[in-house]
Amino acid sequence: MSTVYTGIATASGRDGRAVSSDGILDLTLARQKEMGGSGAGTNPEQLFAAGYAACYSSALSLVARSRKIDVSDVSVTAEVSLLKDDGGFGLGVTLRVELPDELHGEVGQGLVEAAHQVCPYSKATRGNIPVELVVE
Repeated sequence: MSTVYTGIATASGRDGRAVSSDGILDLTLARQKEMGGSGAGTNPEQLFAAGYAACYSSALSLVARSRKIDVSDVSVTAEVSLLKDDGGFGLGVTLRVELPDELHGEVGQGLVEAAHQVCPYSKATRGNIPVELVVE
């Protein structure tokens, strides 16, 4: 594989800041209230969810274009859960793909499955964490 782009960011823990090397991303991080924190900033799970939703949506558009299907009204919501397990913590993901009525059924399910095969986030998580695909 050859590198197309490298995103670089530095973080100082769950209670601190996350800053990209170009300064465009500069966020306050805060431990979630559910974990005893203030909740006064974003957290790694929200950042992962935003990245996964954007990447998967792009993969869905790529697959749809190749099949000459319009997905301009499609939205993707990623839910990233922090899970407690024997060794500490893990992640679980639910991808909710909202399709227009005319894409429900086999065509829509086929697009959703094909995008999951193409999306770099899906490839990275495959076999590592549970990812559930939900068509809405």
